[in-house]
Amino acid sequence: MNLDGLKTTDGIDVQGKRVLVRADLNVPVQDGRVSDVTRLERLVPGLKDLAGRSARVVVMSHFGRPKGKADPALSLKPVAEALGSLMGQPVAFADDCIGAPAESALAALQPGQVLVLENLRFHAGEEKNDADFAAQLATLGDLFVGDAFSTAHRAHASTEAITRLLPSYAGPLMMEEINALRTALERPERPTAAVVGGAKVSTKIPVLENLLPKVDYLIIGGGMANTFLQAQGVAVGKSLAEPDFADTARKIMAAAEATNCTIVLPVDAVVAKEFKAGAAASTCGVGAVPADSMILDVGPHSVSKLGEIVGTCRTLLWNGPLGAFEIEPFGTGTFALAREVARLTKAGGLVSIAGGGDTVAALNAASVTGDFSYVSTAGGAFLEWLEGRELPGIVALTRA
Repeated sequence: MNLDGLKTTDGIDVQGKRVLVRADLNVPVQDGRVSDVTRLERLVPGLKDLAGRSARVVVMSHFGRPKGKADPALSLKPVAEALGSLMGQPVAFADDCIGAPAESALAALQPGQVLVLENLRFHAGEEKNDADFAAQLATLGDLFVGDAFSTAHRAHASTEAITRLLPSYAGPLMMEEINALRTALERPERPTAAVVGGAKVSTKIPVLENLLPKVDYLIIGGGMANTFLQAQGVAVGKSLAEPDFADTARKIMAAAEATNCTIVLPVDAVVAKEFKAGAAASTCGVGAVPADSMILDVGPHSVSKLGEIVGTCRTLLWNGPLGAFEIEPFGTGTFALAREVARLTKAGGLVSIAGGGDTVAALNAASVTGDFSYVSTAGGAFLEWLEGRELPGIVALTRA
């Protein structure tokens, strides 16, 4: 991807123009109200900038999985209302994203005003990257702004095909995400570390392989660490592990040695016989896990060791928790490391970039999200970037 060739909205003339913005309004809604406005809050500055420059701002997004058919339960109307509250100005809503409802709503839109179109996925053409559907969307804009990094891994009509029909630009939120990841992976201050956690090695093999030559320390946690320990002959009791991927783990360790990357695994663990809230837990060395127990978190010696390593680093990338943080008391290790990373970041010694749904949830639970240098709200797109894959929605903008 020719990321240096991305055109942004900075300085372009948008006065009176219809600016079609692909955003991510796919936020949690309960009882008709948005329950988490984080994604909307991040979008607002870019929309306010366009509106403040007298653009007629038309926002489009998917919401849920309606499978190409209109579903009132998946309408974006309550999201549009929440967006208006955050922007401090009324936000109009069109009952469809194409056709007469969209056209009439747009005709009434004045410079400086914002319109949200109904759910793109009410039309099958969206996920099919259908050229005709993209052409109908394109009639609503004079130019296109891609500002949804979290959907950039999908070649859909509103992220890829439309860039062939309108002058296209990367929005400010898109650029924030791209620049944060480039800071961590392309031009980091060294030493660098990556925390990669989660349940299964099988889902993160491309991430691990792509990161090996880019970081000095690769910290592996969660169920993934169990597979690496098992591959070294360590008994992990009833812990979640993937014996079939032991050879893969050994190959990754050999590749790390060849690239001077240090793989860091837990040295102690919090174990329990049951995976449930309040389960009786104890701490032991990773070589002393009882046969009837499972590893559910890293232990205090591991946390201390990780803190020391991170303390020597200048850049840290984090994707995936160290343990089963959702259930007490198995979030202690993840939260402790998160707080140490936040402390180092606030002190100015560390650039910290995190992403992925579970990671964001863990950082929120530790109350440190705002203290990291950057926390991505993207899930699949963030992961695919870590895998080194090209994202169609970004490639389309570099071509535009």
